[in-house]
Amino acid sequence: MPTSHYRICPLCEACCGLEVKTEGRQVIAIRGAERDVLSHGYLCPKGVSLKDLHEDPDRLRTPLIKRDGVFVEASWDEAFAEIERRLLPVHRDQGPDAVALTIGNPAAHKVNLLAYTPRLVKSLGSRNVMSASTLDQMPKQLSAGLMFGHWLSIPLPDIERCDYLLILGGNPMVSNGSLWTVPDYRGKAKAMRARGGRIVVVDPRRSETAAAADEHLPIRPGTDALLLAGIAHTLFDEGLVRLGRLAAHVNGLDEARAAVAPFAPEVTAAGCGIPAETQRRLARELAAAPRAAVYGRIGTCTTRFGTVNSWLVDLINVLTGHLDQEGGAMFAKAAAFAPNTQGQPGRGKGVTTGRRHSRVSGAPEVYGELPITVLAEEIETPGPGQVKALITIASNPVLSAPNGPRLARALDGLDFMLSLDIYVNETTRHADVILPGLSPLEDLHFDVAFPQLSHRNHARFSGPVFDTAPGTPQEWQTLLRLCALLEGRGLGVDVQQLDDEAIEADVRRFAGDQTPAVLAALEPWRGPERLIDLQLRMGPYGDQFGRQPGGLNLAAVKAASTVEGGGVDLGALTPRIPELLRTPSGKIELAPAALLADLAAVTTGPAPEFTLIGRRDTRSGNSWMHNLPVLAKGPERCTLLVHPADADRLGLAEFAKVSSAVGELVARVERSADMSPGVVSLPHGWGHDLDGVRLGVARERPGVNMNALLDDAARDPLSGNAVLGGVAVEIAPA
Repeated sequence: MPTSHYRICPLCEACCGLEVKTEGRQVIAIRGAERDVLSHGYLCPKGVSLKDLHEDPDRLRTPLIKRDGVFVEASWDEAFAEIERRLLPVHRDQGPDAVALTIGNPAAHKVNLLAYTPRLVKSLGSRNVMSASTLDQMPKQLSAGLMFGHWLSIPLPDIERCDYLLILGGNPMVSNGSLWTVPDYRGKAKAMRARGGRIVVVDPRRSETAAAADEHLPIRPGTDALLLAGIAHTLFDEGLVRLGRLAAHVNGLDEARAAVAPFAPEVTAAGCGIPAETQRRLARELAAAPRAAVYGRIGTCTTRFGTVNSWLVDLINVLTGHLDQEGGAMFAKAAAFAPNTQGQPGRGKGVTTGRRHSRVSGAPEVYGELPITVLAEEIETPGPGQVKALITIASNPVLSAPNGPRLARALDGLDFMLSLDIYVNETTRHADVILPGLSPLEDLHFDVAFPQLSHRNHARFSGPVFDTAPGTPQEWQTLLRLCALLEGRGLGVDVQQLDDEAIEADVRRFAGDQTPAVLAALEPWRGPERLIDLQLRMGPYGDQFGRQPGGLNLAAVKAASTVEGGGVDLGALTPRIPELLRTPSGKIELAPAALLADLAAVTTGPAPEFTLIGRRDTRSGNSWMHNLPVLAKGPERCTLLVHPADADRLGLAEFAKVSSAVGELVARVERSADMSPGVVSLPHGWGHDLDGVRLGVARERPGVNMNALLDDAARDPLSGNAVLGGVAVEIAPA
């Protein structure tokens, strides 16, 4: 008899609710959960691929140890003994900075990893902590921190009540939101247009989102700051600034006006390729719309001026009176784990950057991280603090970070490498020990980050569909065991005792002498469930340990999170300023000094003959998804999109050679009138033909690694984010 399970999809930021049907240990069907309070039955092919992922014969089930250059299966105790023997001497004798840690974006979808990796970071004590955030989103987090006081206080389009939406560098028709959790964007955009709303998309490619919009404006790659500054200039120049109720809650209006004064549309038009009158029209339309929002995503972040772009997006939202307004750009109010719902409302410490810098190139720390693009140089460059060992967690920077070939060579020079991963991929093939994680269907799920970025407030939980194999630890247990090793507690540690100590320390910080009573109230939960219960009960909708009867706790969220229930709906977004603010001034900072200085550096030179940009496909959000048959089938997706006129002029046939300042590759050509002339596009995350990779399906159509063309020294200096788009390349027949 089939059994139905409620499940939250962990494969992208849309976080759709699923109904998984099983018979015994077999998945027989996956479909959208119709009653899910967030996704209402929507799902994309990634959700269906959970069956392939769970059953993938290439997915690791046991630890691997490299012996004489070959991986062999090992027990968990054998693997940890090898880690103790080889990692601890590096950490002890050469110092914590000799061990680097990289964290991939799958960790953001796993509460086991997201909640417990900070404990590993603390135990490790290294300055060399890096994550995928500096490949796609750190500029937005930094600008939000500087303006609103916290890294995740990110304004989100209130699409279900919006009249006018301007999208730059985002493709939510494919992603269903990025730093904006909005499952079934297609349906919501269709409904918006049906009620008379207007959507304008700025992108060098006529993307899927642009094709379904009211207007597409092709822009020269990497020049978003010119367009955005031109719009902001127009708002001041034409007297269109309407702060509304936010007038009492802003600092720096005059400084912002002065900063954008040199960027008249008549000046910026030649550089960005958007005519001056069009820039001014966009400003007037935004100002006149009753409810409007500007949304900028990965295309605006992965440029030299990523943080400036992100700031200008929200500056325009403020100037037009649409920030924190229904139908505008609003802030979620998450049920748990959201610092902007904790502490004193309306004021805080703000954010600080540059508390330390990378050893070789001096890149600043941002949000506790160094840019992942400094990893190769930190391994290669001798001297005190040289990285000699590496821990990777669900991370594949050889494919996801610029200049992957250089990084691959550097990894071969490490004394020891440990990977927590479910595949032998392009990065983990270099490891000495691999500790596998669980299938998503063997793991519980509670979204930590994405309710802080959701278009609607909610709380949901899903438990494991299947039990784990006997003797297989949960990932939080693996991380705590690593913490114990690094802290000198040895191999025989009681992991549960470690967790008890950690949760007691967390509780004592706010509960004081009431700590024993709070800990008793958290029974019988353990591990992540105990953290979730604590955060829910302390959160803005929580029961406050009995002080708010009827409030949320984990038991209540679990009871509602079923195929029939679909979680707890906490309602549409509501205005949150000033209580959301955590800046020292208690104001929205419109003119942070670092951003004004970087805006002044925005210039543009002559356009190269060809510029390279990336792109995303619904079926390949991460590189390992290329190994799942349901996602890998269909037309080849790793192709070089070229405008037909460019292809004809160059005489391109089936393949083209693409060259940059740091590398070259040969890619399959696909003619596309959606491309702007002089702009070509390759997707990220391909190149599965390297020796030692165990991805059988992906190797059948490996594609090419676009990041081999990207310079790992090219970064947004404020956030450290890699420059992944707007890169000059040469194209020739191959």
